[in-house]
Amino acid sequence: MNEKVYLNGQIVPADKALLSVNDHGFLYGYGLFQTVRAYNGKMFLLDRHIMRLYEAAKVIGLEDKIKDIDLAKACDDTLAANGLKEARIRLTVTNGDGAALPWVDKGGKPTIVVTAVPYTPFPEEKYNTGFHAGIASERRMKQSSFSAMKSINYLLNVVERMEAAAKGLDETIILNDEGYIAEGGGSNVFFVDGGKLVTPSLDNGIIPGVTREVVIELAGKLGISVREGPVGIGIIKRCEEAFMTNAIIEVMPITQVSDNAGNSVTINGGKPGEVTRRLMAAYREMVKKETA
Repeated sequence: MNEKVYLNGQIVPADKALLSVNDHGFLYGYGLFQTVRAYNGKMFLLDRHIMRLYEAAKVIGLEDKIKDIDLAKACDDTLAANGLKEARIRLTVTNGDGAALPWVDKGGKPTIVVTAVPYTPFPEEKYNTGFHAGIASERRMKQSSFSAMKSINYLLNVVERMEAAAKGLDETIILNDEGYIAEGGGSNVFFVDGGKLVTPSLDNGIIPGVTREVVIELAGKLGISVREGPVGIGIIKRCEEAFMTNAIIEVMPITQVSDNAGNSVTINGGKPGEVTRRLMAAYREMVKKETA
């Protein structure tokens, strides 16, 4: 009820945070976002998330508009204003208010919004039973550079997660336009195949998640071999383990996958495997060290 948000340099009550009907984010989906998790009042890997946002901003022409704005401070101030310890923070940047079309006039100042809301993690039992995922009906465009951005034009992911939720599933697996596995509806996806960690590479229509990056780094430290590349859907039936990653769920096992015909595959007897558990533990240890 007392939620406060950051809006263009000020902390204001959420019900007073108003955007223009001419905002290019609202009209054209011209914007980017990142989601960060806070533990014990400290945001985990905020710098990496902001770097990812800057990298995408260069591609869509927002870099100059946001380069002098302290986005980290905006996130810090929002978290502090809400007095939260365990939280989900979302940083959103748009091209801002512009009466003209964005390809006619670049417009003025960007819109910067930061929200911070309480987050209650999944119970440990969920990590012991894992996600039941589906296969999305729609596909991502592998050839488009925009598939690699966390833009506010997020409709494909939203619709496919709605489809999964309507079926009582936890998440969805989205294929690219060539029929290879791309990512989850709001996550990256990994498999253990022949003892090796396998994940779609960046050129397969995926958003390069920060958590994905960290898990690959942790795998290297643990001596777990990682292969990035095209991943065919057949891996679901033969893999020893599978899991999804993002900043909020961390490392979540996938123990069952259902296709659109109602056929279902159980992975590793419906339980998380050894590699998954090792990476879950390593990730949590990293969080503990950096947010203690």
